Amino acid sequence: MPELPELEAFVIAQREALTAEPIASVPVAHFATTKTIDPPLQSLAGQRFTAVGRRAKRLLFTADGGDTMMVHLMSAGKLVVGGKRTKSAMLVVTFADGRDLIMSETGHKRRAGVWLLRPEALAAELDHIGPEPLDPSYTVDVLAGSLKARPHQLHAFLRDQRAIAGIGRAFANEILWAAMLSPYQRSGALG
Repeated sequence: MPELPELEAFVIAQREALTAEPIASVPVAHFATTKTIDPPLQSLAGQRFTAVGRRAKRLLFTADGGDTMMVHLMSAGKLVVGGKRTKSAMLVVTFADGRDLIMSETGHKRRAGVWLLRPEALAAELDHIGPEPLDPSYTVDVLAGSLKARPHQLHAFLRDQRAIAGIGRAFANEILWAAMLSPYQRSGALG
């Protein structure tokens, strides 16, 4: 289940490789995974990713034409650069050097998604997401304000993408375990 730490590590490790070569084609874009049709994912052919980033649990691949391919892996998605293309590949982006960016998903639910969004559509899609915990401006005071503004159980608060971006069930469990806090404790009751 990819969450903020895994996705941030992917971005850091693969940014250089994914921006080095132009995109040759998008030979696989499964209909259950493709969430937008205009612009089509195939329009990425001939372009180059100029930026690879992350916002919450979404990976963002910005092309030099201005559109951004947004990938949300949900709970069962997997993204690899290189590797062997399998039958379970839901998305394949092939680069000019022959390397592939491959998204696969285990199981049959097909929740992972890929969008190709123009800048204004991307801004609207990401507008509801809260602050990034890795941002230097996210301080203890900002967290304290969020905890008071959203009086929920701690586990639910940590997973609320409007309160803190990128934390899911597994990472919330780890955070609460490390802090030795009950997941049922109310956020407003913290000292």
